[in-house]
Amino acid sequence: MRASFVFSEVLTGLRRNFTMTIAMILTTAISLTTLGAGLLIVRAVGEVQENFASQTEVQIFLTNDSSATDTSCSQSPCADLKSQLQNTYGVREVNYENRHQVFERFKKIFAAQPQLVELTREQALPATLHVKTNPGTPTEVLAQQFKNRPGVKSIGDQGQFVRDLFSKLNTIRDVAFGFAVVLAVAALLLISNTVQLSAFNRRTEVGIMRLVGATRWYTQLPFLLEAVVSGLVGAVIGIGGLLALVGAVFGGGGSSIGGIVTSMGIGDVLLVSPILLGVSIVISALTGYVTLRLYVRH
Repeated sequence: MRASFVFSEVLTGLRRNFTMTIAMILTTAISLTTLGAGLLIVRAVGEVQENFASQTEVQIFLTNDSSATDTSCSQSPCADLKSQLQNTYGVREVNYENRHQVFERFKKIFAAQPQLVELTREQALPATLHVKTNPGTPTEVLAQQFKNRPGVKSIGDQGQFVRDLFSKLNTIRDVAFGFAVVLAVAALLLISNTVQLSAFNRRTEVGIMRLVGATRWYTQLPFLLEAVVSGLVGAVIGIGGLLALVGAVFGGGGSSIGGIVTSMGIGDVLLVSPILLGVSIVISALTGYVTLRLYVRH
């Protein structure tokens, strides 16, 4: 088989069906960009889960009376609460923070907002029991169990924040995957139509080649390569679009959003790029092959 002939036929086919080829490339590119975004979100969710698995805690805010009179959690009801928490299944560590310590931490957190610090009084902040749980412990159950105990003013559940965050990330991931599937179907139809049109335009020369002894594989390989080349070009453009998307959202340097989703940069895109290239090659080749088998008789 002469490689020069095959490649010349591929270039001829792409040039003859230029507009459909461009449409196929762009559709493939957008489809793979959204697929890549979905894969990056999956990585982000896994990273958030890993980061928060050992940091999630339940904060039990004590009443004003307990906060004002008990600075070391040595009296009831604070001491009783701490003892009960330490004996609760799934609780790894319980730390007490009195009102003064809470205020000092508040000043550090909001150091960039001095007006807010000036307006806040130490007496307005409750003493807090910080309850760290083992990974996998349902923090909502723990919060529900202690919310009505004596001395408890309110409960802050960081686990609920993490669950809400996961829910939003998973929704975005599902939307991205759904959009990618719709565009993938459009790309498949365009690949199929392009292959059929290319084969139809060259049906006479293909028929002559078969009459003089050319094999079916030899005559159909250029059409198959047209689909693969178009898919690869679309994949390269899609990866470029994904790099631009990550650069626009994260700055391209592995920065973070709110200190939660980190290390999202060019390296992450390069990790998913082989998957996008592989998907593009497999889908293009498979669609082209099936189309040729079903619709092309020579």
